[in-house]
Amino acid sequence: MNHPTPEQPAEIVARLRATFRTGRTKPVEWRTAQLGLLRRLLTEKGPDLAAALHADLGKSAAEAHRTEIDFTIREIDHTLDHLADWLRPESAPVPAHLGADASAWTQYDPLGVVLVIAPWNYPAQLLLAPLVGALAAGNAVVAKPSELAPATSAAIARLLPAYLDTDAVAVVEGGVPETTALLAERFDHIFYTGNGTVGRVVMRAAAEHLTPVTLELGGKSPAFVDRDTDLEVVADRLARGKFLNAGQTCVAPDYVLTDPETAAALEPALRGAVEALYGTDPKASGAYGRIVNERHFDRLVGLLDSGRLVVGGDHDRTVKYIAPTVLADVDPASPVMREEIFGPVLPVITVPDLDKAIDFINDRDKPLALYVFSGSEETRARIAAETSSGGLGHGLPLAHLTVSDLPFGGVGESGMGSYHGRYSIETFSHRKAVLSKPLS
Repeated sequence: MNHPTPEQPAEIVARLRATFRTGRTKPVEWRTAQLGLLRRLLTEKGPDLAAALHADLGKSAAEAHRTEIDFTIREIDHTLDHLADWLRPESAPVPAHLGADASAWTQYDPLGVVLVIAPWNYPAQLLLAPLVGALAAGNAVVAKPSELAPATSAAIARLLPAYLDTDAVAVVEGGVPETTALLAERFDHIFYTGNGTVGRVVMRAAAEHLTPVTLELGGKSPAFVDRDTDLEVVADRLARGKFLNAGQTCVAPDYVLTDPETAAALEPALRGAVEALYGTDPKASGAYGRIVNERHFDRLVGLLDSGRLVVGGDHDRTVKYIAPTVLADVDPASPVMREEIFGPVLPVITVPDLDKAIDFINDRDKPLALYVFSGSEETRARIAAETSSGGLGHGLPLAHLTVSDLPFGGVGESGMGSYHGRYSIETFSHRKAVLSKPLS
């Protein structure tokens, strides 16, 4: 039996570019129709995606829906509600020397063919949410799911062509060779979510074609805990934010900064918070996930001796399980503080006061997120004014990325560019300046 030869990256990009040049993707009706079909996919095939996410990461169905499927549905609904307003041309004042009959405005033009490269930790959401913005802006899209989440990659490769316009949306599966081949092609924008090492590879490849990029990276996101806080509430929110998806979240609190007295009082609160969330045996909890693969498991186990165990530390390589773990008495030079943890290990670092906490943050790369637990308006204002981060959360980790009217993105080592809501339209469009002057 003869099997058709798979399309090569150059053929895929050429085919999608030919579609884009017909103008097919530009009408608002096409854009909204595609978003509606993507929403239908998520509602009809949500169980398929949830099963794939469980296979890849041990995610419960509830977590898969909350953080990936329903998250993307909300992004679609918000976009559909506001797209017409976002795309409306915006008038600009015209200087008097051009005459009273001249007019000027800006309008959003689609970029063309864009490439979206997704990571493995939220392999559905972090592919489909950028896809929402790219389609809403009127582009053709090549979607590259992560090979490290193979079940989700296969599900997306099967489902997207069954629902969306295959002349304008293509899925390319595979690993480094396939991604490298894609990056050799000329795109009109590349949207990459992942780590800084690969981000540099993406940027170098994009430079060959002067292709603009959005890089959604990571970094060690600090959480500062002030001495005036309700530590039971703080511990609950830290544990929920840190141990969601077994800590494999780019905006998870990476480490805690606080003074020594508060650190000592926080320890039993964190032990209690972990038990309240996952019971005395998190391994048996259906709400707690698993590490994506053995390589990351081994890397994380190597960080467990970076401090005194407050809670957790248990691990089982056969099922890629690492318990929710808190470390105290952590040296800032220890292995756990040299890299983004990206797993269920939370170090607590002590500093004498707010000044030293700010210095500690500023001495390191700019993080994707910074979290502040303080009842002091002065403390909150100082950290906002004296530090730089992709996002800033007061009193609640992770939540800022669920607000569709806020831009989500990093700064410096944690990335460049942003998306969500209207910011996705700005990312995947060119804001064109137009001047009109009558001939008579």
